[in-house]
Amino acid sequence: MADGAAAGAARRRPPVLRGQGPAVAVLAGGGALGATARYGAGLLWTTGPSAFPWTTLLVNVAGCAVIGVFLVVVTEGRPAHPLLRPFFGTGVLGGFTTFSTYAVDVRRLLEEGRPGPAVGYLGLTLVAAMAAVWAAAAVTRRLLARGARRPV
Repeated sequence: MADGAAAGAARRRPPVLRGQGPAVAVLAGGGALGATARYGAGLLWTTGPSAFPWTTLLVNVAGCAVIGVFLVVVTEGRPAHPLLRPFFGTGVLGGFTTFSTYAVDVRRLLEEGRPGPAVGYLGLTLVAAMAAVWAAAAVTRRLLARGARRPV
């Protein structure tokens, strides 16, 4: 009798991904697109193995600026499809920005005996990324407010 009850409970348990399948799918697709774009940026603007990691810095700052615009638009602008945030915000921009490479670059600079550029890169990326989010969000809010005041 206990075996029958356990089997019945197992049949009634919902699948782990029930309802999450679409979000997982769009996140994975967005991540693939973002990672491909990041790879393309690295091909367009190559940096040597011992050069300062300008490409990674610019990709991360640009991605942070875009997330500033995007989050203001989807939270304060028009209503957005529920899968837009996981697709674009987490998937595309999460795949595009590369803070893991940022950490590896800092470590590489330190191992090369270049603590000045390593610390500079560490601080510059954090400050520039946060400033990019803030500035992009502020400009986007102003543009949305200006558009709302215009007569249609």
